[in-house]
Amino acid sequence: MKNGEVQDKEPGIQQMEQPLAPYSVCNLAAVNLAEFANKDTKTVNFDKLKQTVRIGVRMQDNVIDATPYFLEENRRQALGERRVGLGVMGLHDLLIYCDTEYGSDEGNKLVDKIFETIATTAYRASIELAKEKGSFPFLIGKTDEETKSLREAFINTGYMKQMPEDIRQDILKYGIRNSHLLTVAPTGSTGTMVGVSTGLEPYFSFSYFRSGRLGKFIEVKADIVQEYLDRHPEQDPDNLPKWFVTAMDLAPEAHADTQCVIQRWVDSSISKTVNAPRGYTVNQVENVYRRLYKGGAKGGTVYVDGSRDSQVLTLKAEENSFTEDTEAIQTEEKPRVVLMDTIQELERTNVTIGSEVGDTCPVCREGSVEDIGGCNTCTSCGAQLKCGL
Repeated sequence: MKNGEVQDKEPGIQQMEQPLAPYSVCNLAAVNLAEFANKDTKTVNFDKLKQTVRIGVRMQDNVIDATPYFLEENRRQALGERRVGLGVMGLHDLLIYCDTEYGSDEGNKLVDKIFETIATTAYRASIELAKEKGSFPFLIGKTDEETKSLREAFINTGYMKQMPEDIRQDILKYGIRNSHLLTVAPTGSTGTMVGVSTGLEPYFSFSYFRSGRLGKFIEVKADIVQEYLDRHPEQDPDNLPKWFVTAMDLAPEAHADTQCVIQRWVDSSISKTVNAPRGYTVNQVENVYRRLYKGGAKGGTVYVDGSRDSQVLTLKAEENSFTEDTEAIQTEEKPRVVLMDTIQELERTNVTIGSEVGDTCPVCREGSVEDIGGCNTCTSCGAQLKCGL
């Protein structure tokens, strides 16, 4: 159960992908879009996608009833609006499997069709649930006339006006089980766990380092690249096709436009980062936000590379210093990414930073790690890095 507030990729930035009423809650789930690609025909299996969305909506609706609410206000609000947030992960994988470039006109046409399918299927599934179990209570008035008035107001919102007429008319007739159905959350941990691109983001890089809270860096290579090379042994791994575009290859405007295409079909909000290159000006950032606003986005994040002295995503380990020579970065033979959860900076050093006894603490970088009470603990900041109890 999540309250709609998530930690964005950058430490210290809270991003709201789900605006909520007081005491409102929303359970989130994500469809792995990578599973719906026919890798031989380079097409999307829309029938399979529809079936998965229908199952997802029913599952999330059941979660509302199964959840133990600690506050009566939460219970009343959750059961009254029955809000769910079905999202995605693996969008970039799906586009790659379809030989389609993220952010291109062709890519956005396919993305539009994918999210139209998700949205219309989710709403039809929620209407079927309303026929079976009843509409969400906040859409039911004290009289038939009041209920009709509430339903008419519901289908005449900006979002619902674009929906197919059969959906709008069925809501008038039967109601709908859930007040909201769609949200695109970051899925950073779950997407990484299953080995696909996270949320609706393009890959930041196809080779990177990831660090966990134990301070150990693990090199990670995106499985999709090796999979493609295995299927195409004649392909030069240093000159991959254009659909292997990365987040920093895309113009900020392309990031924003793709988000707006998706927002058309998402009734709540979207977690999305518009990546901008170093040197991007304040006026350019303002123009991106204006582009998002005019495109119908409900929110947005613009991150200018190198604008902070430490950042979660960088092109190589040594790039985590703001004063780093940018020319050295551009000439790095194998750009890499560092995903940093607790380590504030990583510089070339002979000091062993990690969670084992004798290491330098990865949190404060001052104390050493010692076995204290059965836990590997920093002697300076007291961080418990590894516990054997």
